[in-house]
Amino acid sequence: MTQTAKEKMLAGELYLANDPELVAERIEAKARCHRYNQEPVHLNREILAELLGYETDAHLETPLRCDYGYNVRLGRNVFANYNLTILDCAPVTIGDNVFIAPNVLLTTAGHPVEVGPRVEGWEFAKPITIGDNVWLGAGVLVMPGVTIGAGTTIGAGSVVTRDIPAGVVAVGNPCRVLRSI
Repeated sequence: MTQTAKEKMLAGELYLANDPELVAERIEAKARCHRYNQEPVHLNREILAELLGYETDAHLETPLRCDYGYNVRLGRNVFANYNLTILDCAPVTIGDNVFIAPNVLLTTAGHPVEVGPRVEGWEFAKPITIGDNVWLGAGVLVMPGVTIGAGTTIGAGSVVTRDIPAGVVAVGNPCRVLRSI
């Protein structure tokens, strides 16, 4: 049986992002993000629950952007400051007590290095996992397939291209462990 583009996306295989089902889901997510970003703060929890598919106690400052919403799993007591962008073509799991500074990008999406497939619209997605009690500094970029261990601090402006262990301070481009906490 042939897999749909969505099934391929969720399985971590190459898929065409311009598939009509995926385009429709991204349009719906953009509409929900727009509503979330425009509504008074006390109403945002309801809209956020619509976007994610479950209720959460997370506090996500606006503006918030994501591709689908349904691939984002937030733990308890998550705080994200302004301009969080989550490209959630694969699961993004954020643990309890995670603090996210302004202008952070979590991107599960990537494209082939080869020009031909990239121009044809092929894409892939790999999950991101962020452990409990992590702090992501301002302007951090977390790339596809990365896991950040519990209790870790990622310094401002870092580009996280590989897994970072628990209980460390890591900084830079590419992000590297600076010291244990």
